[in-house]
Amino acid sequence: MSTFTNPLKQRLHESEPLIGLWLSLGSDAAAEALAHAGFDWLLIDMEHSPNDSNDVTAQLRAIAAAHLPSEPVVRVPAKEGWLVKRALDAGARTLMFPNIETADDAAHAVRLTRYPDTNTPDGLRGVAGAVRAAAYGMRRDYIQNANAQIATIVQIESARAVQEVERIAATSGVDCLFIGPADLAASLGHLGDPKHPEVQQAIAHISDAARRAGVATGIFALDVAGARQYREDGFRFIALAADVMWLLRATRQALQEARS
Repeated sequence: MSTFTNPLKQRLHESEPLIGLWLSLGSDAAAEALAHAGFDWLLIDMEHSPNDSNDVTAQLRAIAAAHLPSEPVVRVPAKEGWLVKRALDAGARTLMFPNIETADDAAHAVRLTRYPDTNTPDGLRGVAGAVRAAAYGMRRDYIQNANAQIATIVQIESARAVQEVERIAATSGVDCLFIGPADLAASLGHLGDPKHPEVQQAIAHISDAARRAGVATGIFALDVAGARQYREDGFRFIALAADVMWLLRATRQALQEARS
């Protein structure tokens, strides 16, 4: 049986930017279709979308069915052990944690993704062999290799997190700092204005801290122009948009053109 690997974890430490898409519709059919588009990653959102553990599993299967290198990422809604455990057991290899504000928050998130072993004696992930991630018990090397292959992405989206970002970035096991511009703007007192100079200054500070710590920086770009700018700025994990945004944008445009 081949060794369990996560190519996205390695690619986060390379120079080439990784472009992905948010999956917010809760649809395994949409996930499968979009997996054929060639994105580097597709994020299944459990925080702001109606996805439960069954939905996540269905979308993981759908993305795998495309047989293309789009790596699924699961954003869990909170730092709860049972939620993290279910996502990992379902086969997720890369997790995103929202609203990480301190180094202790980041360290706890990492511990939730790790089995306790000699390298991570304080790991909190429970052991179950007959799960999808381990091919329902047929992948004998899974437990021995999982810790080294799980990628952990933490979201920086508050004023407090910006103040603590150097320590968060230096936390062992953190692979990427992902900036949530909308929540960050709200926390800094600029709700609905992520382009405000103070917000942009905070984004630059986060990116610099990540670069010094040797971890990747990610961000939600909203459009192609934004993605190109962030790519030039050194961001390596860029969300181009969300499925529901593109669905509405394309259909509204077509409707308007048909009526004009």
